[in-house]
Amino acid sequence: MGTAALALKDLWPCFEGIIPATIATCAKDGTPNISYVSQVHYVDPEHVAISFQFFNKTRKNIAEHPFASVMVLDPRAMQAYRLSLTYERSESSGPLFQAMSLQLQAIASHAGMSDVFRLRAADIYAVRHIERVDGFTSWPVPAHDERPPSLFIDPNLHALRVVAEQLNRAECLGELLETALRCLDEFFGLHHTMLLLVDEKRRTLQTIASRGYDENGVGSEVGFGEGLIGMVAAAKLPLRLSGLDHTLRYARAVRDRAQALSGPESLCREIPLPGLSNASTQIAVPLIIRHRCLGVLVAESLEPLTLLIREEAVMAIVAGHLAAGIEQSAQEADDSVAVEAPAAAAPPVHSPLSHRSFCFYQADDCIFVDGEYLIKNVPGRILWRILKQHQDEHRVEFTNRELRMDSWLGLPEWKDNFETRLILLRKRLEQKCPDVRLVPRGRGRFALETSVKIILSEKPA
Repeated sequence: MGTAALALKDLWPCFEGIIPATIATCAKDGTPNISYVSQVHYVDPEHVAISFQFFNKTRKNIAEHPFASVMVLDPRAMQAYRLSLTYERSESSGPLFQAMSLQLQAIASHAGMSDVFRLRAADIYAVRHIERVDGFTSWPVPAHDERPPSLFIDPNLHALRVVAEQLNRAECLGELLETALRCLDEFFGLHHTMLLLVDEKRRTLQTIASRGYDENGVGSEVGFGEGLIGMVAAAKLPLRLSGLDHTLRYARAVRDRAQALSGPESLCREIPLPGLSNASTQIAVPLIIRHRCLGVLVAESLEPLTLLIREEAVMAIVAGHLAAGIEQSAQEADDSVAVEAPAAAAPPVHSPLSHRSFCFYQADDCIFVDGEYLIKNVPGRILWRILKQHQDEHRVEFTNRELRMDSWLGLPEWKDNFETRLILLRKRLEQKCPDVRLVPRGRGRFALETSVKIILSEKPA
């Protein structure tokens, strides 16, 4: 390995803490000081971290002259490398500090030195130069093909680890769904994504979360077997289509020709699907738990050949986490979190309107607000029950338990998916009438908040 080829990540055995390193600093007057370092920590391709435990003289020197030289050794062949460092900052909190502190605490505890070894800070240094120290030992350096592969994981694998950690920290179903789409965007460049969940009774999928679209498509529906999304749900298999725009243009040309020959009633209607109207590439991955499809995770792109096998694999892993989280939510007791975890009260919404008119259509459980469609089916009945009790009884607070036990809502006895329906309802209200909100009030409780007068009417079946 020549000097030109040296990179910090190539020195990973030196950062395993097998052989202590040495750090050399000098005072303002030029007096040198050399100390042992138990471990030098890899931070990124341009930075290392050194634990600040004692280092009184080293710390004093760095404060006066922020340059250091560190000697690290590869334990496989005792090959030495000199790192020229510049001090940048110290961290006493955050993921890096916590990881280094935990490591130190574990070693200290094992050695019965918990009260002695305590990390005060993680000192971050920029690596200005890496130099191989030739002749440090006479031991032969193993040939390149004899060396073990790098332990530094692929960036995509590291990103998946971070995503999994964030998903596992989600405190409620709503947070889980939003976190999944945000992570796919931020870590993997999947800028247009949506999540549809299954309504097993009606054999449909409803969009419950989306990201990257000009218009939020929450509430849109797809039937089992309809289009890419419906086919994936029915087959319980992932599907990836490239050149989707070209394929659809061809299919529509054939369709137009068939209708010209046989009449417009000869064919089934074209399914208007949620998402980009001119997507070139699309991936849909089912959320499977014990052979049941709970929903479909979808990613789209306007550019061809941008969503490939890598993206499909990433989505499959995220879909697995989502399926497990949704299943866990369905199994929780009646006092589970209603809309999302308790949070600080949001500021009141000041509406230019004086009132909102809600109309409930009994024939299909559909609700319109100010003449525009809002929601239907079970979420529609839930909203209507809340609004009626608010009007008739002046109630503002409600519980999961009482609504689950309300027979008029028609919730299935098994896996009622109440939380997902409440999330959908909350998001539709945010879209269409943000001055009427469902706000968490603790576990299993939420409140109806409004800054306008609510007017209710019904249309009989």
